[in-house]
Amino acid sequence: MKEIDARGLACPAPVLMTKAAIEKEGANLIKIIVDNKASKENVCLFLESRKFETSVQMQGNDFYITGKGKGGDVPAPLSKAEKSDAGQKKMMVMAATDRIGYGDDELGLKLMVSFIKTLKELGPDLWRLVLVNNGVKLTVDGSQVLPDLKALEADGIRILVCGTCLNHFDLLERKQVGETTNMLDIVTAMQVADKVVSI
Repeated sequence: MKEIDARGLACPAPVLMTKAAIEKEGANLIKIIVDNKASKENVCLFLESRKFETSVQMQGNDFYITGKGKGGDVPAPLSKAEKSDAGQKKMMVMAATDRIGYGDDELGLKLMVSFIKTLKELGPDLWRLVLVNNGVKLTVDGSQVLPDLKALEADGIRILVCGTCLNHFDLLERKQVGETTNMLDIVTAMQVADKVVSI
């Protein structure tokens, strides 16, 4: 069994170490030790995307994640798999804040609410909505745009929410919409997207 001690490391390091063990070393049975919930979720999501069966045990403040490959071919990384969606334009919108612009925070919040409510007008070109830094606050209970984000997700838009950011703001347990993700997934989505809009 390949064992990775990723305690004390911030995302995406635990995921990148897991990825390297699987793709470069061919590990089919792997144990990753992390010390925060965001890394635990991100490593589990990554392993599951590679068709690994996962289990998690907690010892003290640490999470021991075991991944067991199911055999057969490991799925191609997102960048290759999704590039096969021939002909469909992919626009990724990345929001690093819960408000737009500077000068008046109240106005900035109103503008962001209006922006999120209007995103659906992009139609089928809208492919991913990525929320980082203060943008993750839009996904928690009490957010004015929670119903709009849930509607976008129901329409098939994947909403990626930075796990490190949720952890930083102590909001991991309050997230109500979207997939907790890591920087590897965000960078991969940027590679695949035809257009990236950052606000």
